[in-house]
Amino acid sequence: MDNKEASHAIDALTPAASSSDQSISTSQKMDNQEASEAIDALSLTASSSNPSVLASQMTLEEKFKIVRSIGEECIQEDELMNLLANKPYPVCYDGFEPSGRMHIAQGVLKALNVNKLTSAGCKVKIWIADWFAQLNNKMGGDLKKIEVVGHYLIEIWKAVGMNLEGDQVEFLWSSKEINSRAHEYWPLVMDIARRNKLPRILRCCQIMGRSEQDELTAAQIFYPCMQCADIFFLKADICQLGMDQRKVNVLAREYCDDIKRKNKPIILSHHMLPGLQEGQEKMSKSDPSSSIYMEDEEAEVNLKIKKAFCPPKIVEKNPCLEYIKYIVLPWFHEFKIERSAENGGDRTYKNFEELAADYESGSLHPADLKPALSKAINKILQPVRDHFKNDQKAKDLMKRVKSFKVTK
Repeated sequence: MDNKEASHAIDALTPAASSSDQSISTSQKMDNQEASEAIDALSLTASSSNPSVLASQMTLEEKFKIVRSIGEECIQEDELMNLLANKPYPVCYDGFEPSGRMHIAQGVLKALNVNKLTSAGCKVKIWIADWFAQLNNKMGGDLKKIEVVGHYLIEIWKAVGMNLEGDQVEFLWSSKEINSRAHEYWPLVMDIARRNKLPRILRCCQIMGRSEQDELTAAQIFYPCMQCADIFFLKADICQLGMDQRKVNVLAREYCDDIKRKNKPIILSHHMLPGLQEGQEKMSKSDPSSSIYMEDEEAEVNLKIKKAFCPPKIVEKNPCLEYIKYIVLPWFHEFKIERSAENGGDRTYKNFEELAADYESGSLHPADLKPALSKAINKILQPVRDHFKNDQKAKDLMKRVKSFKVTK
């Protein structure tokens, strides 16, 4: 297809916010305290069951602050502001390969992010990438096992508190959706593949947990073209994925340039939580010691945190502090330290800056921080444990998933 045809095809798939004189400059500022309070109010235990109610009461600046707070990086902020100004219910896309047990980065962090997005009026499409897991040889490429894992992951998000009221969150299975609209999907994949050289596609291999030096199958080379197509196929205004998915999201914006499309998907890349051991840039499902799983028992969490890398007075690349910053504080809006009067007495931190300053100075020691972190994480995970003990369907799913061999 030529540029004009491709552009029309994408326009039909992806309704984006119109450019109008209502465009708002990101130079507009809201009061910092109000912004902070707006974000802090988004607790998973909030009484409002319908997130759209909360969104209708927000100003544009408040919505922008909340949505922007999710991303470690945003491409581009002015486009995000314009989108929120002109489209009441922007579509956000997130996706995952059903590839094994779920760790807290995937479970808790995603629930937090989704709840923030829906509270600001966004609709979230969660792409259950079963075909992609098969392409990437997860679960040995067994699609039936992959489907079991997908259902298990959904059960976890329900249990941990992802707000699924109001029809603002939709779980979509890639195999079913692609098969039902194959006439739209595959021409798009083919056009993306045709317009990109192999080295550009290979640079996207990070999205599969691979490197350019790995010996890839033909299926794994095809994978980035399909993931790029997903963005347009799902009519996504915002790509809300981890920093490890950044390259394929940028590929989607480059594709828009190729076909002369003005409205590009906005990239909102969230932070990647590190593994618990020294030097682990992210949690690994193949290394149980690097991850806290969503249904881990209390004793398992305590042991993993006890053994975790947490050097005294070092804040940078300290996984325990990262868990507090990105999980505990956003969840509870505080972090409580319990210790004897001789060791400084109890202390409650309301923000990460205060905690980091005390830790760096040595007034907060790992021996006091780790038990408090374990206690907080166990409190978050307890509803998930209860669900998988008391719900027979969930219990059976977990038993089956634990019996599967994890493959890379």
